[in-house]
Amino acid sequence: MRGTFRRIVTGHDEVGRAVILSDAPPTRSVLVGGPGGATFFEIWNTGAAPPPILRHEAEPDENGLVLAPPTNGTRIRIIDFPPEGDAIRLLGAAGAQAAFGAMGGGDASRFKTGAHPLMHRTETIDYGIVLDGEMTLVLDASETLLHAGDVVIQRGTSHAWSNRSDTVCRMAFVLIDGRYAEGL
Repeated sequence: MRGTFRRIVTGHDEVGRAVILSDAPPTRSVLVGGPGGATFFEIWNTGAAPPPILRHEAEPDENGLVLAPPTNGTRIRIIDFPPEGDAIRLLGAAGAQAAFGAMGGGDASRFKTGAHPLMHRTETIDYGIVLDGEMTLVLDASETLLHAGDVVIQRGTSHAWSNRSDTVCRMAFVLIDGRYAEGL
């Protein structure tokens, strides 16, 4: 897997020509779960639909890590998932609740017993793209192994990500705020 990557942000100059505003590694990364945990690279988010397109867009004003996108907004992040260890496999319901709570998503946790301790559900449409490595997508009643190039369209379902390999898996996620249909 390649190490650091660039985040290129475009905009417009004073006469309306397309320009590069910044070209550098992501400015925010958050290690989740302590040493050996996943690293979240927060790339960008928008807070409206449709989002305004400004000449010079300021860096999204956000600190820490927030699981879901802003209301009516979007979020893009890249996550490096290390191989899953006992710390996750032995995580109980309270630990799972605390892990999601630290990301502002305590209500997302769905762990009871069974499938995976980090089962969660968000009111979003998410596009998950495996960039490098492999990942197991765990659902309530099934699971599937994903490889580099595979894309998951996550539609507000209860799920978990489990790296059962011996190498880091890098995934990109685009999260879009959504609303559950009646009965879901």
